Amino acid sequence: MDEDIKNKETADNELINGAFQHLLNTYLASRHRKKVDIITKAFNFARQAHKGVRRLSGEPYIMHPIAVAQIACEEVGLGSTSICAALLHDVVEDTDYTTEDIENIFGSKIAQIVDGLTKISGGIFGEQASAQAENFKKLLLTMSNDIRVILIKICDRLHNMRTLQSQPANKQYKIAGETLYIYAPLANRLGLNKIKSELENLSFQYEHPDEYNSIKAKLASTEASRRELFDQFTAPIEEALKKMGIKYEIKERVKTPYSIWNKMQNKHVTFDEIYDILAVRIIFTPEKREEEVNECFNIYVAISKIYKSHPDRLRDWLNHPKANGYQALHVTLMSKQGRWIEVQIRSDRMDEIAEQGFAAHWKYKEGEENEYTEDESELNEWLRTIKEILDDPQPDAMDFLDAIKLNLFASEIFVFTPKGEIKTMPAGCTALDFAFSIHTFLGSHCIGAKVNHKLVPLSHKLNSGDQVEILTSKSQHVQPSWINFVSTAKARAKIQAILRRDGREMQKQGEEILNAFLTKNEIENTAATIDKLAAFHEVKNREELLQALGEKTILLGEKDLDELHGKNNPSTIKGWRRLVPFLGRSKQQKKEDTTQQEFFVVPENFNRKKPIYITDDNIGQYKFRHCCHPIPGDDILGFIDNKHRIEIHKRACPVAAKLKTSYGNRILDAKWDMHKKLFFDACIRIQGIDRVGIVMDITSIISSQLNVNIHKFSITSEEGLFDGSIELRVHDREDAKIIMDKLKKIEDVKDVSQIM
Repeated sequence: MDEDIKNKETADNELINGAFQHLLNTYLASRHRKKVDIITKAFNFARQAHKGVRRLSGEPYIMHPIAVAQIACEEVGLGSTSICAALLHDVVEDTDYTTEDIENIFGSKIAQIVDGLTKISGGIFGEQASAQAENFKKLLLTMSNDIRVILIKICDRLHNMRTLQSQPANKQYKIAGETLYIYAPLANRLGLNKIKSELENLSFQYEHPDEYNSIKAKLASTEASRRELFDQFTAPIEEALKKMGIKYEIKERVKTPYSIWNKMQNKHVTFDEIYDILAVRIIFTPEKREEEVNECFNIYVAISKIYKSHPDRLRDWLNHPKANGYQALHVTLMSKQGRWIEVQIRSDRMDEIAEQGFAAHWKYKEGEENEYTEDESELNEWLRTIKEILDDPQPDAMDFLDAIKLNLFASEIFVFTPKGEIKTMPAGCTALDFAFSIHTFLGSHCIGAKVNHKLVPLSHKLNSGDQVEILTSKSQHVQPSWINFVSTAKARAKIQAILRRDGREMQKQGEEILNAFLTKNEIENTAATIDKLAAFHEVKNREELLQALGEKTILLGEKDLDELHGKNNPSTIKGWRRLVPFLGRSKQQKKEDTTQQEFFVVPENFNRKKPIYITDDNIGQYKFRHCCHPIPGDDILGFIDNKHRIEIHKRACPVAAKLKTSYGNRILDAKWDMHKKLFFDACIRIQGIDRVGIVMDITSIISSQLNVNIHKFSITSEEGLFDGSIELRVHDREDAKIIMDKLKKIEDVKDVSQIM
């Protein structure tokens, strides 16, 4: 036995020493000043602190900090200060050492970063939504003090995602959902394109393993034809670049599985209908660094002589870099095979920034001050927006997260002021967004705008190159409807703040009504009581409940007392619907099914790590929300609601994305175990060329050949084209796919897609 322990220790030591040596070798090969001693000191300290502790995977815990430091060094390009902080990032959280100990041994800068990482440890989110929002605020505040905090946190998350297989399924969905909702957009905003793509793909792999493997297999099977297209397309380009005497490298960029799946979902297309899987990247080294922008345009002119370019798809990120520092020239060319192919032209410096983001922009000085070496005005502008939102905290955690997330993934457009100054705005923004971006007073009193000298309403969407003049009136006040058409975090936060301020008087009246009601009925005014009433009346939070009471849109009465005393039947609460319509049953019988339905209530000792199985017999015990309409065959998860009942959502559902992010500990692994006994609604969209008999052909295949009941069929025809939707009763997604495949074979049917 002792021999086994010794062998295990020897194997562990070899593993740990090998990983650390690899980290040192990577660091020594970088352009940073060589501070091996302090890195070695941090490693030895962390190794001792985590001694004897193992991860769920079974490996020594110290392997995780080493891996995070390796990512920070190799993939983000950070220096010794960040490497030390990465090695030490879990020491304060998981051991008896304090931030003061770290400061005494490693200095204030490393201690400050470790402290920032400790404050946001355990993922951004905990059990309660308010605590989650608070932790996220801490993350953003520490990020604005030192950007390395969030860079290392992203490295930490990337390694956790790479080793997620050791976690139970419900934890996988929580972590993957959190990653997709917050960390991937943050990585994108900081210019870490490669890491953003990997985080998306890993999340996709765990949430939708079948789709992920299917797309991977299709990419592998089409690789040869893609390679042939790439070689044929780039051969004349290479010849032209050689004649110009340019030192270059041409790479093929293949769309990621997540990106392909996302497009398939959003555009309702199949894998074979996605034509931009392949793109080409030209990376050159300029003779003179100051001439690199001109060289990009010279290359563009040269390749445009070989292939025709798409007039509407030229993207100039050279003169107007993206807010995350990205620079390149994008042009779309028509290949000889009749395919549009995007070509990205960028210098080696631009390529490094595209892959490593701001870390490549600002190589940290390794001196005492650790100052940035380059201008970071774009990031500071973004951080300023974030700070404005933090200064006016949202009472609702999900609103707060949404406000931050709004601009993380947004593409950018360039808008001109009346004086000709350029403002960078997110794509899809409105005139009102622009007004708030200039000044809160301007936004709150905005009555309209002149875009290119023409009068437009507040909701008018801006395009790149627009010149915008904001029109104001002192009599104008912020309207609740404004929240529906602004798209920037700043505008939404300011509108909500003003509306909340205006609503405080109404809430005060509502509070007086509530207190009088509770006092009269001898009920204690607690947070749990408020939550119960808010849930009963289907409002999001305390503020909305008080507002509604003040406005008299909610009146308290006997039903509220029954709810507070637990006398209401939970299945009669409005807002839920039963998604299992049995064929041949009357409306009255279906109504009785719904009202008599009893939901399963999760007991205290419920094992959340084990999957729940939805069967033909127990399906009525679960709640199916309107938001995503899951049916057998969909990837699903369970969520324990405030009344300890289980909701079922598609894993890709937007509501589920927020739940995974904010209430991760309530997520359950859910699986179907159905045997084609029950029927579910499915809606199929069908488009094509109109002709006599097309409707008969469609209905004949569905009703006669497949013996499927058509619940509803609507079709419109205009200028020789038809567009229709068919609601069917199916057992599962497999049934729907068989129907769709049959419909695609009908002459003149051009597109068939599933809506729900």
